[in-house]
Amino acid sequence: MAVTVDKAPAEPGVGLSSRAVAEAYVGGVCFKQGPPRLIGAELEWLTACGVSSASDSRPRLSMLADALGPYAPQSISPDSPAKVLPGGSRITLEPGGQVELSSAPFDDASQLCARLLEDSQFLSGLLETRSIRIISGAADPDRRARRVLRLPRYRAMERSFAGVGPYGKLMMCNTAATQVSVDAGADRAEIAARWNALYTIGPALLAAFACSPRLRGAPAGTWASQRMRTWLRLDHTRTRPPVRNWNDPITDYGRWALDVPLLCVRRGGSETDWTAPPGASFADWLCGALDEEIGRRPEREDLDYHLTTIFPQVRASGHLEIRYLDAQPEEQWTVPIHAVDALMSAPAVVAEAAAVAEPVADDWAMAARCGLADPQIREVAVALLALAAEHARTDDAADQIGAAVRRCREGRTPGGAIARCEPAGDAE
Repeated sequence: MAVTVDKAPAEPGVGLSSRAVAEAYVGGVCFKQGPPRLIGAELEWLTACGVSSASDSRPRLSMLADALGPYAPQSISPDSPAKVLPGGSRITLEPGGQVELSSAPFDDASQLCARLLEDSQFLSGLLETRSIRIISGAADPDRRARRVLRLPRYRAMERSFAGVGPYGKLMMCNTAATQVSVDAGADRAEIAARWNALYTIGPALLAAFACSPRLRGAPAGTWASQRMRTWLRLDHTRTRPPVRNWNDPITDYGRWALDVPLLCVRRGGSETDWTAPPGASFADWLCGALDEEIGRRPEREDLDYHLTTIFPQVRASGHLEIRYLDAQPEEQWTVPIHAVDALMSAPAVVAEAAAVAEPVADDWAMAARCGLADPQIREVAVALLALAAEHARTDDAADQIGAAVRRCREGRTPGGAIARCEPAGDAE
């Protein structure tokens, strides 16, 4: 993930004396306070071998490790130094072989985009040495979902999500996103304003950048963002915090996080079963209700890990991590980065953006299903991006966002197709 504020890991062996202590700890590590100035991003791509789109074209882990060499993440090459790329990004891997770049934090969005472009080209060159190509798509339209990363975390995740039909495995293995991270804010009031604004503008921005209408293995139904469809169908306790009822995100996020069911419990050894007791929350573990099943109480590092297994549309990770944007075609990922940067550029702009987007603030499913084909969502998306263009930090950023305004006004997706919406084929 893009890290905009340094966060030291919890000291091993340090316990949690009470729920109140745990909630306060979450509030402290998830919302770092300071003048908001930094921006980062994470770019994800599907990967394939050669020119084939067949189900067996997913690259083997050994091929990826060979191609990435000293830049390979330790998840596929345990002895790798996991070197930083020339532009400051790090490479990580998702369960289906998706490759991702997590940027360094930057003061300037234009510099961020320039460095990410440098690193994306460097990454592409590394992969080409083993005939691996990256695919600029937010959802895989051709291949069956298949997990290639054999880590206990992902085994436990796949098992946990099996109860929601195909959506969990599809999300894990066959989708990709553009994620933008910004600083939380200088104080509790500014953090609340920025947090609530990022949620309020979410459906409109989701629709503006939705470009994944096809996903092999998804049930019948026409969706602008099949990627977001998978997230909306997952465990709601993990992916949909009741943020519209939150006045103080710092306090409420900690309370919510402790009540989210455990996705997995770390145990020693790569082949160990990390499955968590069904339905049990971190709070259950903390209070001793799971002593018999787990055999120990949680420590702070367990709570740190639990926080990586919750997936709200905006996740607090010291900074605020925006997770609702599809991976964009080619190099168009620069546009949402500049748009978010502009909309978060000053408290008055944050407030105006929230006011503009308020009419569709709860329309996540409609935005994912219909995108810009819904007239009200399209109107709000156009107004929101026009506001972003007005407050863009450079002429180039304003031009990029302005082009997106014109595209949205015409009802076109980032790929250029006319957005369409059909009656719901299933209950979401």
